[in-house]
Amino acid sequence: MLKLAGARLLEERDAAQVRSVLESAPVAACMVAARVEEAGIHPLRLGGELWGFGTKLTGMCFSGANLIPLCGGPDAMRAFADRALRRRRVCSSLVGPAEQVLALWDEVAAQWGPAREVRSEQPLMVLAEPPHVDPDPLVRQVRPDELERYLPAAIAMFTEEVGVDPRSDGGAASYRARVADLIASGRAFARFEGGEVVFKAEIGALSSTVGQIQGVWVHPDRRSTGLGTAGTAAVADRLVRGLGRTASLYVNDYNIAARLAYQKVGFRRVGSFATVLL
Repeated sequence: MLKLAGARLLEERDAAQVRSVLESAPVAACMVAARVEEAGIHPLRLGGELWGFGTKLTGMCFSGANLIPLCGGPDAMRAFADRALRRRRVCSSLVGPAEQVLALWDEVAAQWGPAREVRSEQPLMVLAEPPHVDPDPLVRQVRPDELERYLPAAIAMFTEEVGVDPRSDGGAASYRARVADLIASGRAFARFEGGEVVFKAEIGALSSTVGQIQGVWVHPDRRSTGLGTAGTAAVADRLVRGLGRTASLYVNDYNIAARLAYQKVGFRRVGSFATVLL
């Protein structure tokens, strides 16, 4: 009986192959590509490990705070699962292309499950041209001195989206630092009214070609007023015309209102993501 080839830790000598994989799917790989472009492949700088499968790197997976399988067939997912299960779980979710995420989850679910939630169908959408609606002119980059005003909206968004308060289990300081870093890097955007955030969104990952929008949120009192559509258009416009990137995002399939808003902005679907929350 043939033994299944294992997943291996990728090293600097694999850099050219890694770049080739990332460049072959720039939208789906944006989260990982942004990290690699900034920090390289070494785990200490990258904040996680890159795993490879096959001599021609037919499978690749990022293992860190999230487990992100980027490509590979069933054998690759079994190899990644074997490597993941041989150590203590450090990731809080599996996220990425739906085919790979769901296949990998099937392999690890018996030991890691049950999941808090499996979101098996999340349309992956892109916009490579100026928005089809007028961007909200009042949506702007958040300043570092506005952290205290911005943070409650970020917490509300995270709690609604993930179902867990990011400050729970001693996470308040780390979440605050994460939000502060997004603001400091110019990737947090908001519309303020009376000193309060009524719309927010962030560019969660920014590679050399793609920017991924995340954390879109509208104050409950201002929903169904068009703020979300115009606000998202403003952030997408910043990416497309301001930074020369393709704007991308993924959305839960059951969030019909958000999907319609993104379509109105001009986003089109190019694939499917899935997320397993642990």
